[in-house]
Amino acid sequence: MNDQVGRVLVVDDDETVRDVVRRYLEVAGFTVDMAGDGAEGLAKFAAHEPDLVVLDVMMPGITGLEVCKRLRQISQVPIVMLTALGEEENRIAGLQLGADDYVTKPFSPRELALRVASVLRRVRMPRPAPVAAELVDGDLCLQMTARTATLAGRELPLTTREFDLLAFFLAHPGAAYSRADLLEKVWGWDFGDQSTVTVHVRRLREKIERDPAKPVRVATVWGVGYRYDRESQ
Repeated sequence: MNDQVGRVLVVDDDETVRDVVRRYLEVAGFTVDMAGDGAEGLAKFAAHEPDLVVLDVMMPGITGLEVCKRLRQISQVPIVMLTALGEEENRIAGLQLGADDYVTKPFSPRELALRVASVLRRVRMPRPAPVAAELVDGDLCLQMTARTATLAGRELPLTTREFDLLAFFLAHPGAAYSRADLLEKVWGWDFGDQSTVTVHVRRLREKIERDPAKPVRVATVWGVGYRYDRESQ
């Protein structure tokens, strides 16, 4: 696991959760820093510059969502959010703010450690050369080098993962992919919560479809997954 070793900051107000997560991450070879609230987490991030942050959503004072927002203003460090079962709005908000993944409580510490390793492995992989400098479908345009997206001339506020997902769709129009396929090809994971893909597709539709409830570009293929249909032929 030498290629997966790194420094992880765990921010959670539950001491028991912090301790259990720390032990599993250390067994996996990671150096672990811990913080009991958002303010301490931001301070330790500034002091140690971790390779990844595990961040609880619901904390007193500065919430995990606010910490995520502040970190994204200064860094692209990978962030894995911890959310309670049923907190779909918080999961969506975290992903929208730029979190890379989420794990739902109660969770398996071993699975979390594997997820952390998987996220870091993907981040450290050399980014492949874009298939084209520009991907265009009608009034939708992606500039791959600048990593910007516009719709009808208006810049779209896409997260890093939303951009990667849209670029993959645009580069492979007409082909149906399962959520597992997309998790592997866009996220670079061979396992994980496939609802992450569902959330990202929904957020993407809200940004590129005229009517997200009746998507034209990102179509659902029942029993399979999703397919990108070009508006322009």
